[in-house]
Amino acid sequence: MLRKTHIARKWWLAGAMLVIVIVLIAGVYFSGWLDIVLGNRESLGLIEVGSPVQSVAFSPDGTLLAVGSQDGAARVWQMDDDLEPGQALVQATVFSPQGRETSYSHDVAFSPDGAALAFGLPDGTVRLWLVADGTPLLTLHGDADRICSLAFSPDGHSLAAGDWSGRIILWQVADGTVLETLEGHTDGVVGVAFSPDGITLASVSLDLTTKVWDVASTTLIHELVNASVATGVAFSPDGALLAVDQQLWSVGDWQLVREMDDVRGGMGNIAFSPDGKLLAAGNAWYEVRWWRVADGTLLHTVKDHADSVNSVAFSPDGKTLASGSLDGTVRLWRVP
Repeated sequence: MLRKTHIARKWWLAGAMLVIVIVLIAGVYFSGWLDIVLGNRESLGLIEVGSPVQSVAFSPDGTLLAVGSQDGAARVWQMDDDLEPGQALVQATVFSPQGRETSYSHDVAFSPDGAALAFGLPDGTVRLWLVADGTPLLTLHGDADRICSLAFSPDGHSLAAGDWSGRIILWQVADGTVLETLEGHTDGVVGVAFSPDGITLASVSLDLTTKVWDVASTTLIHELVNASVATGVAFSPDGALLAVDQQLWSVGDWQLVREMDDVRGGMGNIAFSPDGKLLAAGNAWYEVRWWRVADGTLLHTVKDHADSVNSVAFSPDGKTLASGSLDGTVRLWRVP
């Protein structure tokens, strides 16, 4: 009887050990699977800015990442060519520490040659700096209200800025001369984008309209009425499509091509991938999402931010997506 009890105990212990091993192995695989589901495998890094982030932008060569935040500072990080998951970014530079304001301001934009950085401020000015060493170049004045959005023309000769009162100011970058002020919107112009050929300029406003302007004549050539408040506008790299939040419009005939699947409200700005195959956006639900342009399919959603995601930007090689949030951080994501 004692021998049978001893044998039973041995088998019980062996069984228990087997169960523990199975649980541990399953736990490892479950954890790995959970990481994939939550997007942790795609997370490349985290930048603690310490102030709500309004805008992010990669330099044209992908070596720098600029961040505009509510503390009135434009910061630039040097990107490592061999960026690994979790690796910290270094060489932060504060260009403009003054100014305090809330939403729809502090936009950053690199010039097409990457030599200059523009920073839109709530005092109605745009500051330009030499990226190499942070030397101030120009302060652009134009009797503007709070600057809400920025875009350089493809040739880098002019800069467009949308302001809170609904105007769009066009500056000549070389000397800061105001070339033209476009009027027609009745509320804040929260997004501006030049077409790749520089012939047209699109603007999206809180007045529920998107306007398309001929740059040479500064005349309005088309207007889209948005079904709800839209805050993002972008031309596809080939210039064939105009994205207004979740909608894609044909530039040739201004017909609606498609809407992105499963869109949630409160979107921030939007960005096409460099090859034009993906469209990315942040939203007020703390998410970063990207879709396949060809059919509007939602491909990926990540939710590691703790507040609204106001800005997204693809790296020039299309392998990394940066997202800036009101939680005071910038996150970098691997794009499959």
